[in-house]
Amino acid sequence: MKMKDMNIPAADYGIVGGSGTLSSDFPANCGAEDVKIIADNLFFDTPYGRSPAFRHFAVGDRHVLTVKMHGWRSGTTRADASRQVFWVFREAGVKRIISEGGVGTVNKLLDIRDMIVPDDYLDMSVRKDVMLDGRYLLVMRDALCPELRAALIKATKKRFDGRLFLRGTYAVTDGRHFESPAEIAMLNGHADIVGQSICPEVYLAREIGACYAGLYFTVNYGEGIRKWSHQDMSDIFYDDAPMLGEIILEAIRQVPAESRQCECRELRKETLLKDVYNEVSDKG
Repeated sequence: MKMKDMNIPAADYGIVGGSGTLSSDFPANCGAEDVKIIADNLFFDTPYGRSPAFRHFAVGDRHVLTVKMHGWRSGTTRADASRQVFWVFREAGVKRIISEGGVGTVNKLLDIRDMIVPDDYLDMSVRKDVMLDGRYLLVMRDALCPELRAALIKATKKRFDGRLFLRGTYAVTDGRHFESPAEIAMLNGHADIVGQSICPEVYLAREIGACYAGLYFTVNYGEGIRKWSHQDMSDIFYDDAPMLGEIILEAIRQVPAESRQCECRELRKETLLKDVYNEVSDKG
């Protein structure tokens, strides 16, 4: 099937589902009366390979594409998995993207089952050049959209009675192994949580001009801080998935797609090298 012939549904909202909702049939398990699943198991051929399965649903009159994405499918690199997802988001016209996932602690004040809506990130991965076409210079000020973060915070306060941290720094490492005690010690003082699911997504969201923010549940202690149980992690994944889904749906209800007051779209700039790229392309 040619790419131009693919029927990618239009959607203003995208959800990158992580370990938090992985065990659930999101959003069907949330029991919301205004949610309607429109299409399921949608696969698309992209320039970076065949995409993972998408689900198209509506929250009232707001259309959403959601995907379970860890990037660990056999034969697919983490970078290509991310590009597949965000290429589809771009073609669908997505303007607001919410991410979620389980993370480890770096800040020693954090406990398991704390919730955090980070306002910054520290990229310790090796995936620095993941892009769709390279047309833009990406200014990473306010990389995590203030408007979308505010909606997630408000929605979380409404449905979660545990500890919620309104800001923090998410350190990104390459998976799928956990970090060593020395790595956690190095990150201490520079980050609050650690995981594998915010980069390169935060760059790709900015490249397509979309707002991006995430909600993260602490599911383990960073090595060297305190021992943790794999059973505790498993319990969180299965017990708390419906609540995380409800929070995400509530945030979507709060934020309009069109009347954005943030700078997310303006913080991507046409690269100053575009004339050089065009000249090389013409000669090639």
